[in-house]
Amino acid sequence: MSRVMIIGCGGVASVAVHKCCQNSGVFTELMIASRTKSKCDALKAQLEGKTDTVITTAQVDADKVEELEALIRSYKPDAVLN
Repeated sequence: MSRVMIIGCGGVASVAVHKCCQNSGVFTELMIASRTKSKCDALKAQLEGKTDTVITTAQVDADKVEELEALIRSYKPDAVLN
């Protein structure tokens, strides 16, 4: 039903990711993007098999506006959480 991009993979973002995945009927696709992709990949691995939400990960430095814009344009999310 919706694609969401969550920027960051710290404590608050991790809670948001978990909550979205608990509502996979609403949040059908989710991208976790952060400067450290390995943290995103670890969170994805933690949730695999526990949710129907399709999770992808990406590396992005939110301080680099052009990089962030390019990722948003390519993923085409319905909402972005930061």
